[in-house]
Amino acid sequence: MTAVQERSVSTPTEAPKSRPIEVKIRRYNPEISDEVTWVTYTVDAFPTDRVLNLLMKIKGEQDGTLTFRRSCAHGVCGSDAMRINGVNRLACKVLMKDMPDKLTIEPIKGLPVEKDLIVDMEPFFEAFRAVKPFLITHGNEPSKEWLQSQADRDRFDDTTKCILCAACTTSCPVFWTDGSYFGPAAIVNAHRFIFDSRDQGAEERLEILNDREGVWRCRTTFNCTEACPRGIQITKAIQEVKQALLFRRV
Repeated sequence: MTAVQERSVSTPTEAPKSRPIEVKIRRYNPEISDEVTWVTYTVDAFPTDRVLNLLMKIKGEQDGTLTFRRSCAHGVCGSDAMRINGVNRLACKVLMKDMPDKLTIEPIKGLPVEKDLIVDMEPFFEAFRAVKPFLITHGNEPSKEWLQSQADRDRFDDTTKCILCAACTTSCPVFWTDGSYFGPAAIVNAHRFIFDSRDQGAEERLEILNDREGVWRCRTTFNCTEACPRGIQITKAIQEVKQALLFRRV
């Protein structure tokens, strides 16, 4: 007898279905009015869509006046940071499969709003520049490559991941109420060089951060760590800078 071989028949995978999403967006255009308004749009979204896809659909198909920043759309440039349902996120990284049927979108807090979801980033970058986020060395220029052990590199690896999206700084309650506070992102970028074995400017940066608007303003609420799209342990980094100031050992 000839054996009859059973064949397994695979069932076609059902295509993902879209669902209507209500997107409530904070609108502001100083060229028209000083008043803030809220406008709600309805847009179909697939589970694989990002929030940024919805904003682009609204701008392209419903309201071309909607204004927001975006660039790479892959979570690298950090330009599309905004508050999504009350939490700082990158719009290009938030999947709709993880979101409810209603979204509330507004600009990140603590920075002047220029239009709709766009804020003036200059105060943020001013604090970033103030901590001297670059390698500082003294003496003669080295004649060969400056080698660094893997352990020394690992010491500050986490804080090299910052993409300057400002999601951490603008999630900080201290920054909301005190625009002079350096903020988490500036401290993270100072940390990256303070603990770099090749750098010789640690003392200078520590003095800058020892200012009353420096690390001592941190209240350890962990908002910054939760908001970071790169998963940087920001609160831990701030605590390490505080310890370096207390013991002056880096």
